[in-house]
Amino acid sequence: MSIRWRKRAGIALALLAGAAIPYVAPPVYVNLASEILIFGLLAMSIDLLLGYTGLVPLGHAAIFGVAAYVVAYLNARMGLSHTVAIPAGILGALIVSGVFGLLAVRTAGLYFMLITLAEGMLVWGLAYRWTSVTGSENGIGGITRPEFLILPWQFYYAVLVLFAVCAWMLHRIAHSPFGLTLRGIRDNEARMPMLGYNVTLHKFLAFLISGGFAGIAGAAYALYNRFVSPATVEFARSAEGVLMVILGGSGTLIGALLGSGLILLTRNVISLYTDRWLIVMGTLFVLVILFMPDGLLRGLERGVHRLRVAVSHLRFLGSLLRPIRSPTTAKEPAGEVPVPTRHETP
Repeated sequence: MSIRWRKRAGIALALLAGAAIPYVAPPVYVNLASEILIFGLLAMSIDLLLGYTGLVPLGHAAIFGVAAYVVAYLNARMGLSHTVAIPAGILGALIVSGVFGLLAVRTAGLYFMLITLAEGMLVWGLAYRWTSVTGSENGIGGITRPEFLILPWQFYYAVLVLFAVCAWMLHRIAHSPFGLTLRGIRDNEARMPMLGYNVTLHKFLAFLISGGFAGIAGAAYALYNRFVSPATVEFARSAEGVLMVILGGSGTLIGALLGSGLILLTRNVISLYTDRWLIVMGTLFVLVILFMPDGLLRGLERGVHRLRVAVSHLRFLGSLLRPIRSPTTAKEPAGEVPVPTRHETP
């Protein structure tokens, strides 16, 4: 089987496993799976900048939170339908990411990180101070879901389909000529203008696309949590998204989902058994960085490859140790052996 077909088979198995979760898990874990998918989409949007463009955004939670706040305000405060609130939330995230991108893409490295951090802190400050809109620390509650997404399994399947579509779109973008240009900017930004590429424009478009997918995740989060507060846009949320990408493997997209699953499962499951779950989470992070420095996805792929090589070596050794059978010789037919007669001479 070729590599392409193996990947397709793996994706099909992953989708089947995801579709089976509501049948084998209680509702609390179905809700947790929905949260993992939503934050996995946020981390994938960050990976488009971090893994493919070489930019580390520290304010993406602000874009994520703007979409959530717009959906919450229009739906809970103004009573508008979801068909209006959700597109408006994504549009708001696109507008904010466009403004942030114009300010940030002319820089790189540490300066890009600091500018995006400052932009995120600006939105966080507005979430606290603009009480008439955001509710400050009280947040905005009472967000409703469409009637066909009330139950946990219904909402989970909607998020699963949304995640699959967005992941496919991000994959197509990352492996398009535009995505190859982003990789060139990541590897050698100074050389790209000599080849005729507008580096600033490509970085801005990457930031805008990334912000759009972060806005989709934020709108889904508003429906999932049914409550939005300044904690949604704080710096810790942005840092957590970057950490998800690093743990899963930057430049892989789907690795961001593994990082999201590791962080959220550790936080929500291990915390049920011990109050020192932060120590467990920190230990897991250190082990992953030490033994899988390029991320969980590449580490698992490398482990599977080594296992296949070891199995092939064992088969080869088994063939050498197998006893060699000598070829069977044809047997004489059973019966009396004729005796030559002796002729007497006269």
